[in-house]
Amino acid sequence: MNATNPTLNELFDQLGLKSDEESINQFIERHRGLDSRVKLEKAPFWNEAQSSFLRNAWVDDAEWAEVIDQLNSRLR
Repeated sequence: MNATNPTLNELFDQLGLKSDEESINQFIERHRGLDSRVKLEKAPFWNEAQSSFLRNAWVDDAEWAEVIDQLNSRLR
């Protein structure tokens, strides 16, 4: 288990996305405005593996919960 909470950069790595600050900011800007009724893992811009990871990590792995919540907030 990781002694520290994962970062947004590490989450993007885990999702198979570019994880530098500029790429993360561009991704968030491109997808910002996600309807509050849509669960993050159900957003149309995720592929099946990404959606599954987000769903499972949120439910099963508190280690990722904070950074997933951070991403969720930034996308709303």
